[in-house]
Amino acid sequence: MAKTNGPRTGLYPGTFDPITRGHLDIIHRATRVVDRLIIGVARNAGKGPLFDTKTRVKMVEREVEALGVRNAEVRPFENLLMHFAHEVGASVIVRGLRAASDFEYEIQMAAMNYRMNANIETIFLTATEGTQFISSRFVKEIARLGGNVEPFVSARTAKQLAQRLKDESARRKVTPEVRD
Repeated sequence: MAKTNGPRTGLYPGTFDPITRGHLDIIHRATRVVDRLIIGVARNAGKGPLFDTKTRVKMVEREVEALGVRNAEVRPFENLLMHFAHEVGASVIVRGLRAASDFEYEIQMAAMNYRMNANIETIFLTATEGTQFISSRFVKEIARLGGNVEPFVSARTAKQLAQRLKDESARRKVTPEVRD
């Protein structure tokens, strides 16, 4: 890792749509590896997030506060990850790996990031046994189909997710789809 004279700042980026117990596990463990952790909530409209950026930032802030870690802060970003890392003074990018399928994508991303800035290292934290299968995408799908998501997200997040899906459903009923 790049040598630093001061505290080591790590950056854990993601869309966190919504934040899951898997994300929280990585956050908790990352705060033990770095002196300061920035949790970067990506705007990433291309992924079509269910929650807007401001809401996701508040959700992550609430969950990090409940986690009780003191060396983490949440910040939104919409620029290139390596530019954001430079802005926040990060020397480490933290990424979580759930399965071998994640590794191929993540190693390519880490290599590209290294080419852009060799002073910022990427570290991978593997998901713990109970969180390996959790993804925000699966959580949203389970919630949309009426399943219980509380094993995968906090009760607060599950409630907010249910309300958002209810609002989305009501909006679709008011504004029917236009068909050809």
